[in-house]
Amino acid sequence: MRAYVLLKIQAGEVGEAIQQLQRTPSVERAEMTFGPYDAVAIVEASDLVSLANLVAWHIQTIPGIAQTLTCLAVEIQRQPSPN
Repeated sequence: MRAYVLLKIQAGEVGEAIQQLQRTPSVERAEMTFGPYDAVAIVEASDLVSLANLVAWHIQTIPGIAQTLTCLAVEIQRQPSPN
């Protein structure tokens, strides 16, 4: 399963936090953003428990990360048209 983790990071620590995110297993990509969140990480996990552990024990413990919001990515299947 894929998720997007939106991150609020303390001022002055964005660069280092993103570098640590990029070195974290299961983080496919991490980039700085503009707006209410300072960065976004695209992560992959095998199930919800693995995702929860990734966020709680690996991402939220990175120095400077103040808050996370995890958004599950869902693939929508096309519905067959009624006959």
